[in-house]
Amino acid sequence: MTPGVARHFTKSGPSVQQTYEALLVAAHKLGPVREEPKKTSIHLMRESAFAGVATRRDALVLTLKSDHPIVSPRIHRAEQTSANRWHLEIRLAAPKDVDAEVRRWLKHAYALG
Repeated sequence: MTPGVARHFTKSGPSVQQTYEALLVAAHKLGPVREEPKKTSIHLMRESAFAGVATRRDALVLTLKSDHPIVSPRIHRAEQTSANRWHLEIRLAAPKDVDAEVRRWLKHAYALG
């Protein structure tokens, strides 16, 4: 983990970093992924960002790109950013939260990135 990425986990519990690692494993199965640390989040990049990860003390907030809204109780916030683009926020508290449903959404976001 690069120092720029690692600094996002200084105030987080161990399960937050483990959840991030599970998310990275799922993302890397889709193809090449770059991590770009920003001031308040980490962008997961293909050609462009397909996901953003904000760390909290006890969880990650994963923001995924989508070309349509997704209705699920796991989506805490859905924001339409343009005619065909949505940003969807999902809270992930443990590695097990990176399940088949999240991996399916991640795959769709990766295809858009």
